[in-house]
Amino acid sequence: MAIGALTPPQDDMPQREALVEFPDNRLLIDLCGEYDRNLTDIEQKLSVQIVRRGNQLVVLGDEDSQKQAIEVLQALYTRLEGGRDVEAADVDRELRMGNSEAGTGTRDGDQLEMFKGGTVEIKTRKKLVEPRTDAQKAYVQSLFNNELAFGIGPAGTGKTYLAVAVGVSMFIGGHVDRIILSRPAVEAGEKLGYLPGDMKDKVDPYMQPLYDALNDFLPGKQLAKLIEEKRIEIAPLAFMRGRTLANAFVVLDEAQNATTMQMKMFLTRLGEGSRMVITGDRSQVDLPRGVQSGLADAERLLKTIPNISFNYFTSKDVVRHPLVAAIIEAYEADAGRETG
Repeated sequence: MAIGALTPPQDDMPQREALVEFPDNRLLIDLCGEYDRNLTDIEQKLSVQIVRRGNQLVVLGDEDSQKQAIEVLQALYTRLEGGRDVEAADVDRELRMGNSEAGTGTRDGDQLEMFKGGTVEIKTRKKLVEPRTDAQKAYVQSLFNNELAFGIGPAGTGKTYLAVAVGVSMFIGGHVDRIILSRPAVEAGEKLGYLPGDMKDKVDPYMQPLYDALNDFLPGKQLAKLIEEKRIEIAPLAFMRGRTLANAFVVLDEAQNATTMQMKMFLTRLGEGSRMVITGDRSQVDLPRGVQSGLADAERLLKTIPNISFNYFTSKDVVRHPLVAAIIEAYEADAGRETG
């Protein structure tokens, strides 16, 4: 891979031009993506123009944007050289994070080879999961470094998804014996009693996001067997009372809807050899008016305790549809005007 000299700016040519050469034309096709989709994404996000000439890409734009585009292209090409695919999520990750991963250290032992090559990777049975923002990367690292970790931020930032991915990785690596996923069964407008079926049928819709995440990481038959053997449990928060959760990876999702007493009860379930992750969004509390959120209390009371990490996300970390980030920002701005 070679980079041609930059063309100095001229009065009649305000944009700079650089040639980036890629020796393997087959990989260059994959780099560009179907109908040059990957190049289009880079052009739109960085305000550059990319033109293909044989096995070269010409990058036009101002110096800073041009440099960033070249770094993204080189990182994606290196990924292809390593035998890995380049998908839209990979382009998005490189655009968000750039070379920020280059200085990441490595960990001792075989802890899932997370930091191989300076990157953070989570291995599961079905896919390799990679954080797409700096906040996500720090969050994943904290899940391995701390026995109790909090992930707090708006919807769509990957708090639960990444926590479940780490749990699956630790489980298949033999670091824990069980995965336990829980949520408060708090209604957001519809009463549990109005739903048809027995208790499991009533509760399962509230647990569905946890099932969805697990299905992304484990083959269907294996997941069903593990659930049947109770090596993976998905249950409402109320079902945790009286238990000691040892040698398990435990996730409490939607923790903003746990009361102070429920949060205390859950946190004190932590047993030997276990990891616990608490995720929540302070802007989406569905508790009755006047009832204090247990997540807010835990954040206030536990902030100074060693080996407990608090990880925060913003709308910039949203990895769903771009409109989701814009919607969150609009609501945050409106809330700021009301309290101002």
